[in-house]
Amino acid sequence: MALALRYALRALPSPLTFARQSRGLATIHPQTSLFAPIDTFSERHIGPDDDEASLMLSKLGYKSIDAFIAATVPPKIRIPANSLDSASIPSLSETELYARARELGTQNKPFKSYIGMGYHTAVVPPVILRNVMENPAWYTPYTPYQPEIAQGRLESLVNYQTMVTSLTSMDIANASLLDEATAAAEGMVMAFVSANQKKRTFLVDSGVLPQTISVLRLRAKGFGINLVVQDAFTALEEERFREDLCGVLVQYPDINGSIKDYCSLADSVHATGGLVVVATDLLALALLKPPGEWGADIVLGNSARFGVPAGYGGPHAAFFAVTDKLKRKMPGRLIGRSRDTTGQPAYRLALQTREQHIRREKATSNICTAQALLANMAAMYAIYHGAAGIRRIAVKVHGYTQAFKSAIESFGYRVENTSFFDTLTIDTSLAGPDTVYNVALSANINLRKIDEKRVGVTFDESVNPNDLVNLVNVFASSAGSASKVVLADMKQPLQSAIPPPLRRTSDFLPYPVFNKHHSETEMLRYINHLASKDISLVHSMIPLGSCTMKLNSTSSMIPLTWPEFSNVHPFAPRDQVTGYDTIIKELEQDLCKITGFYAATLQPNSGAAGEYAGLCVIRAYHESRGEGHRNICLIPLSAHGTNPASAVMAGLKVVSVKVLADGNLDLDDLKAKAELHKDNLAAFMVRLHRQQRGGAAIHNANRLHIPLLLAFLSLVCKIPHGGGGPGVGPICVAEHLAPFLPSHHVRPAESPLAIDATAAAPFGSASVALISWAYIKMLGGNGLSDSSKIALLNANYMASRLSGHYSVRYTNENKRVAHELLIDLGEFAKSGLKVMDFAKRLQDYGFHPPTCSWPTSTCMLIEPTESETLEELDRFCDAMIQIRKEAEDVVTGKQPRDNNLLTNAPHTMTVIASDDWNRYGFQWAEIILASNCLARPYSRETAAYPLPWLKEKKFWPAVSRIDDAYGDLNLVCECPSVEELASA
Repeated sequence: MALALRYALRALPSPLTFARQSRGLATIHPQTSLFAPIDTFSERHIGPDDDEASLMLSKLGYKSIDAFIAATVPPKIRIPANSLDSASIPSLSETELYARARELGTQNKPFKSYIGMGYHTAVVPPVILRNVMENPAWYTPYTPYQPEIAQGRLESLVNYQTMVTSLTSMDIANASLLDEATAAAEGMVMAFVSANQKKRTFLVDSGVLPQTISVLRLRAKGFGINLVVQDAFTALEEERFREDLCGVLVQYPDINGSIKDYCSLADSVHATGGLVVVATDLLALALLKPPGEWGADIVLGNSARFGVPAGYGGPHAAFFAVTDKLKRKMPGRLIGRSRDTTGQPAYRLALQTREQHIRREKATSNICTAQALLANMAAMYAIYHGAAGIRRIAVKVHGYTQAFKSAIESFGYRVENTSFFDTLTIDTSLAGPDTVYNVALSANINLRKIDEKRVGVTFDESVNPNDLVNLVNVFASSAGSASKVVLADMKQPLQSAIPPPLRRTSDFLPYPVFNKHHSETEMLRYINHLASKDISLVHSMIPLGSCTMKLNSTSSMIPLTWPEFSNVHPFAPRDQVTGYDTIIKELEQDLCKITGFYAATLQPNSGAAGEYAGLCVIRAYHESRGEGHRNICLIPLSAHGTNPASAVMAGLKVVSVKVLADGNLDLDDLKAKAELHKDNLAAFMVRLHRQQRGGAAIHNANRLHIPLLLAFLSLVCKIPHGGGGPGVGPICVAEHLAPFLPSHHVRPAESPLAIDATAAAPFGSASVALISWAYIKMLGGNGLSDSSKIALLNANYMASRLSGHYSVRYTNENKRVAHELLIDLGEFAKSGLKVMDFAKRLQDYGFHPPTCSWPTSTCMLIEPTESETLEELDRFCDAMIQIRKEAEDVVTGKQPRDNNLLTNAPHTMTVIASDDWNRYGFQWAEIILASNCLARPYSRETAAYPLPWLKEKKFWPAVSRIDDAYGDLNLVCECPSVEELASA
């Protein structure tokens, strides 16, 4: 009766009214038992309640959701109603999920790790943990393609870039890559491209991390690069290598901890015309001579040591810096300074012509994302500590390493490397084979096992005096010492173990931002000041097509920062990570149930990395059958730019398939291309959800000599977007491809046919896989199905509301769309209005614009997701309809083509409040003539509050429209200096 009363007598909202008197939970149903949980996740995750769903169905002309689905999803690709339900994937309530996560977390043994190898137990400052990592204002924004509403993250990423260039002494750095190993692969390919792809030998020093070498092997194969792994100094003496050399990669310090002087090596490489690529450690560079001072061309590494949890391998932000001459060839995102229409400085993505949606099959990198959230954390860490604080931490780590070395040498152990920062390679022969390693395990300590007689020990910021004493006692007892060492026995080092010529003498981080926010109060205010400049899901829906911007539920995010998950080293022994292994296995199994595939891997760190991994698997499959000549990949012209780029990286040649005017694949062209290339055809790559007739394409293609169709699937389930990363790109494969899924040197695959690693860690960004696991477990099969249905319903409701005002493209015979809708704005071009004008005006309404100019240049791609309520859908639609009316004023001449609400958008608070409101003129020119200053033909209120609800809930863009061209011509990608701030 209570439920009936709750839903009764609801007045339908008017188009501009959103204050409903009462609202129920989504899909709420009577309990089957008093003892059934009531904190079910789907009720909170799915936005529309039952009444709202019924209202949307009635507006579309359907009496049931099943009838709507039948008219929307082509029958050939529709799965049976019971194929995904509570029997196949049972759902857990939020309370049950917490209990299950806790149970699995306790199965991960909390050993103290000294394994190193590029991974450390970071100390995350609580002010950053709570206010960045655990803050939805930081982990839910989208990639900053709309810079006017992303100035906070952009400034933070510039801080990150500046931190990297300052510590490495390089000219310019990007906004992060996926991990150190894949960053090294990007460096290798840059060296190859810089040699005009004519010199094919890339030399890798034997001191480079093994996971990096594995990733390099796979990447080199796709490009036909000759990868040579041996001592770099020795190899460079051989003419056969020098004459064909495109580049050299060295580790500084190397895997065994040694610090080598590579200055002469750099000179030798440069004499051949090759590039010097250096993998390094940011904390070590506080004390070491930076690579930029001794001849490096490319410097890269893992920034996670700066306040990012180990997380069983990630996600972590890899840094990547280059010399000035290489800046326009550098992969990944780059943040630069420009100016807005009022002449004020503003940040935005720079040099976007490098991205794959433009270069497609001409690209040599498929990087289209970053690890923005983790890069922001690392930047905040550097800001919080400053140069003095970072140097103090580095001195402590180095000092602990020295003290430990002195202590164990007193028991007769021999340390093989005389120079070091934080890592020692120790000969433990005197204790017997594996004795030290096993005694350490019994003391809940992990060492790096090199062989039976040697171990490696790496120190980090988290090591405290008790940890140090416990570690020394492991070595003491293994050597037969009867007495225990105490802290008073430890000797403080008298001098550095870093060779004098390789000690840092230059300053770093002199910029004001790194020298003022050292109290928690100031740091907290700075973090929240930046967050206030950005639209995220805490403000409004982000209706981006192709990106699925739905809220990461708090319940799925909470386990992420529990120490039993966040502090696990990715190379910990298998019996210490039973909890993680169970989660990963269950997630892989659930993904296979959802997709219908046989096997899965979570190793790739992004969707594009998943594409690349899947195509490498396909190539390996063909080679195993003696058909390595198969190298043609068919890809629709409408595909995302990473698709052809990934194919090229895997060593495939791209042949494009035409797309019809209605958005469907041209099946005749597909058949013709498949027939033409049947002897060399390797794969057909297609995003199924883009094509309304995708099912027909699959059905027919099996008869078109295409040996592998849709053999893998790259997807993301509820990973936080973080303003441009992190992500996970799992691939699901058919049974015949399962033996070829990627391996890893730490967790070798059972199959001898497995390809080399595609990421640095065995399970990629393993910790955020927790979020997808939790999401699927809490929704269960029925909840997942319901989510998909409501996502389709929301999109079609919006398409229906907007169709009378905009041209909706690519509908099926029932005028239905998939979970996205494409509106075409091409008709406004003749009136001088572009897609971006509509996007910028939408910012004035408090919304992040949809995906702009993709997959069609004149369109917006809108995806509401299942999480948004009817109220929010209507609010967005009302905004778009009102903008359509504003555009009509331009079409009819009521407002000038170059001075109207759309072309002047967005309108900042500064502009609205300015005394110069009636003196309008773009400030991009150095001199503005009075004759060019025109009165705005609309009021301040119309600009700022075009709809009534904005007076209660208004997000103000931080800057006016930004001049991209100016920023690319005057490329500045670091923080402003003291002098610049003083003159501003």
